[in-house]
Amino acid sequence: MKELHLKELNKVIVKDEIEELIHAYVQCIDGDHLEEWPEFFTEDCLYQIISRENYEQNLPASIIYCDSKGMLKDRVTAHRQANIFEKHVYRHIVSSIRITNQEEDVYTVYTNYAVFQTRLNGYSEVYNVGKYIDTIVFENGQAKFKEKKVVYDSLVIPTLLVTPI
Repeated sequence: MKELHLKELNKVIVKDEIEELIHAYVQCIDGDHLEEWPEFFTEDCLYQIISRENYEQNLPASIIYCDSKGMLKDRVTAHRQANIFEKHVYRHIVSSIRITNQEEDVYTVYTNYAVFQTRLNGYSEVYNVGKYIDTIVFENGQAKFKEKKVVYDSLVIPTLLVTPI
């Protein structure tokens, strides 16, 4: 009985850690702390922003494809130094965080998201909507993304996508 209770308690702790990772991730982006963004990932990782249509047809074409933490850091550097875009802020809303699979210490997690974008003129709009399909592992007791696939439902992205979703 005690062993069963510990297993259930461990599930709750793992779920809380995964939810905290997802909430901290979107708060990092919304707060424009992009230099911290790569630290949510393992060294050998995948970050992909892909349309639902391409994802469902297993087509590789993505808007963004980074397959290492180094590439994520380069993305932040380009964002800060090379890209020219209209200033804006994001506000993420995430819901329905659900662990759908566990194999040993690797978790597959689905999360719905909506991103609102507000420009300096104060105009806000729905920017992007979809789901995260995450592969999450624990490194030194800390939850990290091994893979983060951002599968967007939106048919059109209204402006240049420079900030991670």
